[in-house]
Order: sequence, then C-alpha cells, then structure tokens
Amino acid sequence: MATVELSSLVRFCDRNLRTAEIKDYPGAVNGLQVENRGEVTRMAAAVDASAFTVRMAIEARADLLIVHHGLFWSARHPWTGKNYELIRLLVDNNLGVYSSHLPLDAHPRLGNNAQLCARLGLKNLKPFFFEDGRSLGFQSRTSIAREELVSRLRAATGPAPIVLPGGPATCRRIGVVTGGAGDHVKLAASEGVDTFITGEGPHWTYALAEELGVNVLYGGHYATETFGVKALAAELSRRFKVPWTFLDHPTGL
Repeated sequence: MATVELSSLVRFCDRNLRTAEIKDYPGAVNGLQVENRGEVTRMAAAVDASAFTVRMAIEARADLLIVHHGLFWSARHPWTGKNYELIRLLVDNNLGVYSSHLPLDAHPRLGNNAQLCARLGLKNLKPFFFEDGRSLGFQSRTSIAREELVSRLRAATGPAPIVLPGGPATCRRIGVVTGGAGDHVKLAASEGVDTFITGEGPHWTYALAEELGVNVLYGGHYATETFGVKALAAELSRRFKVPWTFLDHPTGL
C-alpha cells in the first residue's frame, strides 16, 4: 500500500488550486481543516463534510477526506455536544479533512465548472461570472436546442433539471456556474449569455429570467458539484499513487 506525507498532498493542492489567492467567503477556510497523524494511505472524496460523510470515510478506511463544502462556514465553537462528537470522531479515527470551495470551482481543468462544461460538450471556454475581481465560471458560444441542452445536463448530473424557459429555444451563448448562483441571474445576463446553468436558485428568478430573456437551468446544488472533488482526488491518486473512493451522499437540493 502506497503511503504519502499529508504535507505533500496539501502543498500540491494549495499550489495548484491557488488556495491563498482566490478570495472566498470569510468562513470557508479553504485548505487543510483537520490534520491527521501526518500520512495518507487512502483518500475519500465527498461534496459535503458532515458527521455522516465522516462516518462513511471511516468505513472506507480513508485517512484523508477531500470535500467541496467544508466543516466551517461560521463560528463552530464551543467544542461541546455535537461539535465535540465530530472532532473526536475525526481525531480518534486519524481522519484529516481538506476543503476547497471557490478555488475548486474556478480551476480551469479540475474545477466543477470546467468539468461540467466538458460533460455538456461545451468547448472554447471563456471566463464568465465576474465577481470580486475574479471569474468563477465559464461560457461557451455554440448552437444547441434548449431541449438538447437540458437532456445533456440530466445525463451529466442525474436529476431532471428545473428549467426556466425565459430565453430562446436555441441556445447560442451558455454560461455555467455550479452550486448556488441562482440569485445572480442578472449578473449572468449582463455578461451576454442567453442561457445560464447553475445548481439552485430562489422562486423569484423565474419572473426575472422572463424579464431578462434568458434561459436558466437548475441542475441541483449537490448534483452540479460532484465533479470537482472527483477530479481532484483522481489527480492526487495519479500523482501520489494513493487509492481513493467517492462517497455519494446526495441531498436532493
């Protein structure tokens, strides 16, 4: 069984994902969130870090869990009750946690957006969704029937997308930002796309999509964000010869 130093994996991820450079939500805490004893023999990848996926990783005999949505988004202290149970579960089972949120979304090859674009057959990708001085997503100029695009999205993610058919029946400029970007339909439209693909959004975006003349496809927050952690774990496995497994724990959201 191959063994690699945890610090080597962390350095590779931080450097290639540009963890220190990409601005994220203040509580996201990208990078290594929980250490293990310093070595990795098996990795697990999941969309969300939770008590449930931690137990799944332990059952899979992993000593590093790679996630998109980490343990910290706001103050988690004090370490009592369920918080204590979780940290004890991690420490007692020598399970480290590495989290990458927006840095993984934005990566041009391993990221959720790039990976989903590839599965949709979108090519010649250009930066899209500019916010806080950086772009998170990608857009593509093409010509594809809206119904065909919906079919491709369902094939890529599994669940049937929610379709807001506010734009043309033939999509010619498509923007992709996975996850929960639905409340930014106006931003997407301002960048010239006629079709916006993301994970989820609020009720009022239906009327807004009609007013702006854009199609919006909601493929599911979870379903559109399985790609990045899979690609990152596979890349680490190739480079460091450490096996990995994907822990599928869909939320339906």
